Amino acid sequence: MFDACIDYATLARFAAGIYPFVLQADLYRYLIGAGGTFLVINTLLAGWLAKRKIRVEKPTWRQMGREILASLRTVLIFSLIGLAIAVSVRLGLLTVYEDPAARGWPYFVINVLVLIVAHDAWFYWTHRIMHRPRLFRWFHRLHHRSYNPSPWTSYAFDASEALVNAIYLPLALMVMPTSILAAFLFTGHMMLRNAIGHCGYEIFPARADGRPLFDWLTTVTHHDLHHARARANFGLYFTFWDRVMGTEDPSYYGEFARAVGRTSTGRAEIAPAGRPSE
Repeated sequence: MFDACIDYATLARFAAGIYPFVLQADLYRYLIGAGGTFLVINTLLAGWLAKRKIRVEKPTWRQMGREILASLRTVLIFSLIGLAIAVSVRLGLLTVYEDPAARGWPYFVINVLVLIVAHDAWFYWTHRIMHRPRLFRWFHRLHHRSYNPSPWTSYAFDASEALVNAIYLPLALMVMPTSILAAFLFTGHMMLRNAIGHCGYEIFPARADGRPLFDWLTTVTHHDLHHARARANFGLYFTFWDRVMGTEDPSYYGEFARAVGRTSTGRAEIAPAGRPSE
């Protein structure tokens, strides 16, 4: 009955017409987010931030080239899921609307916050599951080839991991009608926090005692520790799940304090701790 109501030719023309714009948006998001972070933090401000460099060594150009190539595949996968969202909206299966004030500005603010908080939970649990030994090589090994990450690492996923990350948004849209602007802010925030988390310079502010000023947020050191040791610090935006589940690296505060120069031991140099696993 449902199939009989669909004009497949019109739907195909719609998909073909909108897909270049979806692909372009995902590509620009990565290039501006990762590339902009690399340009500003890792290049223009590198000298000024030198004392906040977490590792002495820098990612190699060969590594970054590999990351960009892998990220282009992720962009393609994300864009195909984006196309699926657009087609689903066209069919009335998902609700995405243009006017951000259509449901009131309080709903708009709550909408963006819920998308971010729920995504942090999605990321923590899927990320932690992907670290199980039987799943790691199929889902997450490529990302951890970047032991010393760069902003370009932010989308350097295996295809399977990219798909797991991509399906969050359509699942969220199934339960929460969302404006185009809210979705744009959510995906922009996701990209920027991801790129910053891999930049290798601790840019988050510290208190006088060397602890993070905003201790509920994951800092660059927090995620850098995950790339170095892989058995802790699974969160993306917030420290909540790692602390509730007891998966935060016990050396985190000490490493952060060294990264921001609040200890007498100098620059932080995070040591590896074995093969990535849970």
